[in-house]
Amino acid sequence: MKQLPWMSLGALALAVAGVAPASAQQKSVAVTAIVEHPALDSVRDGVQAALKEAGFEAGKNLKWQYQSAQGNTGTAAQIARKFVGDKPDAIVAIATPSAQAVIASTKTVPVVFSAVTDPVAAKLVKNWEPSHNNVTGVSDLLALDKQMDLVKQVVPGAKRVGVVYNPGEANSVVVVKQLQALLPKLGMTLVEAAAPRSVDVSSAARSLIGKVDVIYTSTDNNVVSAYEALVKVGQEAKIPLVASDTDSVKRGAIAAFGINYRDLGEQTGRMVARILKGEKPGDIKPEVSTKMELFVNPGAAEKQGVKLSEALIKSAAQVVQ
Repeated sequence: MKQLPWMSLGALALAVAGVAPASAQQKSVAVTAIVEHPALDSVRDGVQAALKEAGFEAGKNLKWQYQSAQGNTGTAAQIARKFVGDKPDAIVAIATPSAQAVIASTKTVPVVFSAVTDPVAAKLVKNWEPSHNNVTGVSDLLALDKQMDLVKQVVPGAKRVGVVYNPGEANSVVVVKQLQALLPKLGMTLVEAAAPRSVDVSSAARSLIGKVDVIYTSTDNNVVSAYEALVKVGQEAKIPLVASDTDSVKRGAIAAFGINYRDLGEQTGRMVARILKGEKPGDIKPEVSTKMELFVNPGAAEKQGVKLSEALIKSAAQVVQ
């Protein structure tokens, strides 16, 4: 009879041993984005889907948390500090401002950036080689010559290209500088309009009326989060809008030859899964999304005063009705 307590403890030990491996497999991923809009939301959802595919499911063996900075860089810094303090197995930072905030807050917690146009210019990494520190990620860098080819297909003879952007976002400044260098070679000029906040997008777009033949929108987060305001100006002033992200076509841009941000998120999620399985972020080379798709919106084209060629419509991966 005196052995029963010992046997009970033994049984308890076996039970604990049986639970231990599952507990040891529990991983945690914290995700932050500078703002919520369809493209960045698609990245977040793609990350989660890829992690599930790799065997890491929220609510089972994965602790998943997500916070948006709602377009505020100060809030992004607060979220970064909070997440670093939580010591997750990886932090996913979506868009340049959030990535900069997280990387400024930690040198030890693995950080995977996503939807960052130029991580080198944004000083997230020194180059496109493995960082040998705690940072890696996936870029949404676009070939601007192909973007301008699309502009010419939508608006043949376009000479003056307008761009609305946030001069405080490194992501957007890089694109503007590249356009300043590229457009003169194509016989075109760039007309800039600054929108430091999302609420400035409408007035910035209106400042371009009469000055441009087309407005090209990059993945500037202020602009994309307020895209409907830009579309309203485009329709009223008959200024065609050509975007760099396909989600904006669904919201009123005429066309975009861009990245599928759900795919970008899944690519990012596969990278995070490698880290959760033991790889060091500093050993993983930053990647660029290579899957490009053409979306067109003939209805938006009509409202903005242009008619798309049948050849362009037929070549699209998706025609938005």
